[in-house]
Amino acid sequence: MVKLLDLQKITAMHRDEYDTAIRSVLDAGWFLQGNANQQFESDYAHYIGTRHCVAVANGLDALKLIIRGYKELGVFHDGDEIIVPANTYIATILAITDNNLVPVLVEPTWEHLEMDIDKVEEAITSKTRGVMTVHLYGRIAYNDKLGAICRSHGLKLMEDCAQSHGCEWNGRKTGALGDAAAHSFYPGKNLGAFGDAGAVTTDDEELATVIRALANYGSQKKYVFRYVGMNSRMSEIDAAVLDVKLKYLDEDNKKRQQLAVYYYTHISNPLIALPKRIADDNNVYHQFPIFCERRDELQAYLTEHGIQTLIHYPIPPHKQECYRQWNSRLYPITEKIHAQELSIPMNQSITEDEATEVVERLNSFV
Repeated sequence: MVKLLDLQKITAMHRDEYDTAIRSVLDAGWFLQGNANQQFESDYAHYIGTRHCVAVANGLDALKLIIRGYKELGVFHDGDEIIVPANTYIATILAITDNNLVPVLVEPTWEHLEMDIDKVEEAITSKTRGVMTVHLYGRIAYNDKLGAICRSHGLKLMEDCAQSHGCEWNGRKTGALGDAAAHSFYPGKNLGAFGDAGAVTTDDEELATVIRALANYGSQKKYVFRYVGMNSRMSEIDAAVLDVKLKYLDEDNKKRQQLAVYYYTHISNPLIALPKRIADDNNVYHQFPIFCERRDELQAYLTEHGIQTLIHYPIPPHKQECYRQWNSRLYPITEKIHAQELSIPMNQSITEDEATEVVERLNSFV
């Protein structure tokens, strides 16, 4: 079987280093808000290219804390609008509605799958206060036009970098392209912890200070609470593991990019469409999505022949029951993506033989 993601194989690549890192935490006897967190925050901020990194419990918390931080600073208020891609994982939108703000969904392009930046400006109203862009599948969702639009309208540009660790735009990492960025280190990510973990990166010292307090029950000083906060902290073990993994992130992404080249070069079945290929710097291939009008048949065929796949995602956010008030809305490009998308095996542990098997099975589907 060719697994979509073989975490056992990936973990085995640097198992000795993980053992050493975890042992150092155990020996220290300090499991929250200790040296491992401080070291990872420093190293990750340096890697991303921002002045600040605040480690938190997961990617959703990171998204929520950015918006909540801006509310505490008086930048956002209840009822303000945030422009967000219609084609995204639901966490991006949950973070907005959970903060009593209003998501304004903008369609992607079929060619690039990311939010259509040419449609952003027409979505701006007098209530718009920010844009949350999402580098979905590991593909860049930013260009200089988006940055210029946000600056000209005085909007905060926030990045959802849950799937884009190491992705770049003109030499700058995602996570440093806007005003603040949320990162997820869920185990299956390009940079994954051994449990849930996340972070916020920003150059804004005031925002970072507020977020750090909000994530610690609202406290900047023990037993003194300035904000109505939450408990969102990364464990020392996860911080230590992530610091090991960070050393290999660019190397791992190169392997993903090499596998993508093989897929683009050898998948030739006319029933299967591939997303437009972009420069390697602009895509770290968290997923490799393919598209087929007979997607469910194709998935069943691949499963039968030992190829694991996953749909990202079967139901778009505006069709979910939790947002039933949006169910009648039409976002045809988003709906087409969600009806046809299928993610095939993509990670740094896949062998040449496994890649060949994936391609042969895809090309033999009729």
